[in-house]
Amino acid sequence: MEKIVIKLDDSLSRVNFIFKNEEIATECINDYKHFSLLGGDFGPFEKGEKYSLPFFVALCLIENNILKIAINEKCDNVDVQRYAISERDNQMLLERKNSYFLNKIKEFKFFIEKEVEEKKKPKINLDRFTSYSTNIVDSRLLKLLKLAKSNLSLEDERRLTSSEMILFKKLSELIKSWRMFFLEPK
Repeated sequence: MEKIVIKLDDSLSRVNFIFKNEEIATECINDYKHFSLLGGDFGPFEKGEKYSLPFFVALCLIENNILKIAINEKCDNVDVQRYAISERDNQMLLERKNSYFLNKIKEFKFFIEKEVEEKKKPKINLDRFTSYSTNIVDSRLLKLLKLAKSNLSLEDERRLTSSEMILFKKLSELIKSWRMFFLEPK
């Protein structure tokens, strides 16, 4: 019987697609009329008003300077630094409120890049964002590798983001096969 294998990249792209369809809080910075997209109606948008929209819709409006990310949604180099420090200082995999935590960091890099390009923020902010993001991913990956050697408890499972759960299952399977090859008599 043939085994159906789903590529890791495909699974991670699906998780990112789900994140992009999640609602995000925004604030209008320039008035804009009503428009329709993929069967949905959006707007009109009035300066100073707050709107909750799917990320992929908000992103188009942010790119065109109609909306900006609401302050309670922001994820800049300062936030990412705080996450990186908390991951570094804790040996356990930390549970994050948002199971798309890593996807948010990945996608929000665009906003830092945009601000640097528009000369609203110094390039050092983008460099720091990138460095701290790398630290978070590497730190969580090391913790995942440690977990993959054992059976996952319910508490440990709660701490995993959606994308980490996909990676964990693949790592765990590979590690168990590798260990069995060397430890089981033939």
